[in-house]
Amino acid sequence: MNIMRRSVTVSPAGTLDMLSQLEVAKLRDADTGGLGERFRRCALAVLNCGGEIDDAREVYEAYADFEVELLQQERGVKLLITNAPGDAFVDGRLINGIRDHLFAVLRDIVYVSAEIEGRIDAVSPASVTDAVFQILRNAGAMRRGVDPNLIVCWGGHSIGRREYDYSKAVGYELGLRGLNVCTGCGPGAMKGPMKGAAVGHAKQRVKDGRYLGISEPSIIAAESPNPIVNELVIMPDIEKRLEAFVRVGHGFIVFPGGVGTAEEVLYLLGILLNPANAELPFPLIFTGPAHSEDYFRQLDAFIRGSLGDEAADRYEIIVGDPAGVARRLAESMAGVRASRRETGDAFFFNWRLAIDPDFQLPFPGTHDTMSALRLTRDRPVHRLAADLRRAFSGIVAGNVKEHGIRAVEANGPFEIRGEPAVMEPLDALLRAFVAQRRMRLPGVEYVPCYRVVSA
Repeated sequence: MNIMRRSVTVSPAGTLDMLSQLEVAKLRDADTGGLGERFRRCALAVLNCGGEIDDAREVYEAYADFEVELLQQERGVKLLITNAPGDAFVDGRLINGIRDHLFAVLRDIVYVSAEIEGRIDAVSPASVTDAVFQILRNAGAMRRGVDPNLIVCWGGHSIGRREYDYSKAVGYELGLRGLNVCTGCGPGAMKGPMKGAAVGHAKQRVKDGRYLGISEPSIIAAESPNPIVNELVIMPDIEKRLEAFVRVGHGFIVFPGGVGTAEEVLYLLGILLNPANAELPFPLIFTGPAHSEDYFRQLDAFIRGSLGDEAADRYEIIVGDPAGVARRLAESMAGVRASRRETGDAFFFNWRLAIDPDFQLPFPGTHDTMSALRLTRDRPVHRLAADLRRAFSGIVAGNVKEHGIRAVEANGPFEIRGEPAVMEPLDALLRAFVAQRRMRLPGVEYVPCYRVVSA
């Protein structure tokens, strides 16, 4: 572990250089769970770019003496950083890209605290969507006057070399076709497409390529922003992070992954299965190298077994063909463009997409909430998808988020209950994830944080 055992002062580079006295006071609040602690933890995650720990608690414990202090000066704001990860520095100077990410975190945390928290009507879909829009607008993540070209890539942070290289190859083909990339900003299948797209953009002399990373405070320590990200946005929670993806994205790719990837897939499928969204063009491709074909067979079997063939009709599986994936998405942009023009919807934000409160309300992954999920087939399929998404969200918390890890240590594994028709394909998928070592980074022995129970 490389720790820089001295203090360094860092100035912003146009991201955020002014704060009010009240904002500074909030950020200096050292209370556990307060704004200052939230910023400290997110700042540590950004500075730990390239770290090989995907357990948030381990990261915080490893750098327990890390400090970041806000210096309010007449001419603006500076940060005093002490005992930070040494890999974030070159010859004692903070790497420019990491500095940008650090002040992007500050920008979003300050904005959410000042303008969003306490003003959202949690049961009003329009209110939540407006909050997502405002955060993205404040971060400069939406571009007017640009044709649809942003491809959201989902996949695991814990993937093998062949899968990583394949995701990079897909990104390269996307870049050659002038398409931009948005991911969860972390390593693995989030880094690969961005890295490949950067090379593709360079070959095509694309000078304004976008590599948009969207994260949230509870997951960022386990998935620190990768070096390719040139736009970073921190949403308040996982639900608003997921909504941000589907509002700004024009096409979607799913690479092999674990429970986090399954959560994202279920979130999107649950929205697309809402009858109000039946006619919206929403390109969605599952892809990976040839040796990952069994993974997609398992994922497809789970979706068909739990949600039915209707859900499977909303995606296409393409294995071992990076150029084919990129070509299919590039061609589909014409349909997205035509639909947005016909309906008067914005190119930069999908307002027409109907998202129920079931997909917007924050889900606290606890023993009580996990056991209370309604995983039965006697309900609308998009609502079942919402609860299945929550089940995977709880497992993610138990795997890598500090509060989830502590809850499992104190009270044992989460129990996930439901009827056999749903539990059997769910259990089969989770067993496959464990067997394929998709739950944690390589070299870490995985102990399940859950127990599947058929009622």
